[in-house]
Amino acid sequence: MGSTEKYSPCGILDEDSGQLFYINFGSCSYKTRDFIVDTLIQWWKTMTPEQKQDTELIQIKVDNGPETSGVRTQLKKRMVEFVDLLNIPIQLLYYAPYHSKYNPIEGCWGILDQHWNGGGGEAC
Repeated sequence: MGSTEKYSPCGILDEDSGQLFYINFGSCSYKTRDFIVDTLIQWWKTMTPEQKQDTELIQIKVDNGPETSGVRTQLKKRMVEFVDLLNIPIQLLYYAPYHSKYNPIEGCWGILDQHWNGGGGEAC
């Protein structure tokens, strides 16, 4: 997109509808645990009061990479803050190491990459 700085996406995909709800981009140097939880907070702010009221549980599929590893204390700290903000339980569902390709949102990134590189691409 004309920039030499590399950006990394973080997004929210509703698997039931196949809709990519929210995408946030951060420079690769900003791709941190805080970036991930900040994206979740921004996504929550975009929801209507009815959507928030209908949400009883949030399940988040993560890839066990360096930013989302279950041993990362900053991620755990920020996720607890997020749960406290929402007052809704959250389940972190981890993929086995090297199996993030099975995470449905990974397909979205490939489609976006094709689109930005002039290859068209379909919606997620």
